[in-house]
Amino acid sequence: PLAAAACGSFSGAIAGAATTPLDVLKTRLMLGSDGDYRYKGLGDVFARTLRQEGVRGFFHGLEPRVFWISLGGFVFFGAYEARYVCTKTKTIQN
Repeated sequence: PLAAAACGSFSGAIAGAATTPLDVLKTRLMLGSDGDYRYKGLGDVFARTLRQEGVRGFFHGLEPRVFWISLGGFVFFGAYEARYVCTKTKTIQN
């Protein structure tokens, strides 16, 4: 179960880091504006973020996002594997 939990944590970290730019764009689009400026669409959010903040702007919140998704992967995959091992052991004994 510990190996599965570690794999879940690692894969969660990769997924969280890879999808952070999309999450930043989605969040800004949902907010609809940046101060007095109203976004016109996804392309506008992308262009404005890139122009004003550079590539780093797409990775705001990377650390907490990776942390929480990694933690979730650790718990969920570990719990799933532990349950699987317990069920498999009981089935074999019967």
